[in-house]
Amino acid sequence: MAEMDTSSSGGHKKGPGVKKGKKLSTRVDLTPMVDLGFLLITFFIFTTTMSQPTAMKLFLPKDAENPEDQNKAKESGVITLLLGKDNNVFYYEGQLAPDGSNFKSSTFKEIRTVLLEKKARTNEKDLVVVLKPSSESTYKNVVDILDEMTINVLKRYALVDISPVEEQLVKLSDAGGGASASN
Repeated sequence: MAEMDTSSSGGHKKGPGVKKGKKLSTRVDLTPMVDLGFLLITFFIFTTTMSQPTAMKLFLPKDAENPEDQNKAKESGVITLLLGKDNNVFYYEGQLAPDGSNFKSSTFKEIRTVLLEKKARTNEKDLVVVLKPSSESTYKNVVDILDEMTINVLKRYALVDISPVEEQLVKLSDAGGGASASN
């Protein structure tokens, strides 16, 4: 708030009836500006601590001398999950059989028991889960399956592009309602 200080000493008259104007001094009170400065500093400190980025932690594999050996896994320890439309999950263990005999169907509710059974029968160092979302799966399905990896404490998993053969198999199974590829 600006304040006018009008308390100056009286002036001298130069002549009869002529009054000299009083000299006025101005003084600005800066106390409210200091308060405003502290409020702004507090506001910015508070908002920057609230805007910390949240992200999922990714643990990447260590480098190997031979790039071919880096991503190798035992076939008996691998389970591949294929995400289809309408919350369908398809899976197979090891490599996909040419006739598709090991290709099985599941849902998001049932896949947890499948993963826990696989985890129980497989050595922890050998267990690898390969996640392959199809073009018809949703972003929510991918996040849900990543949550299943965290819930079931499955540390080794990979998000990989789906092959054309697997994509076709998922589309055929989705069209059949998952019944043709059921357990």
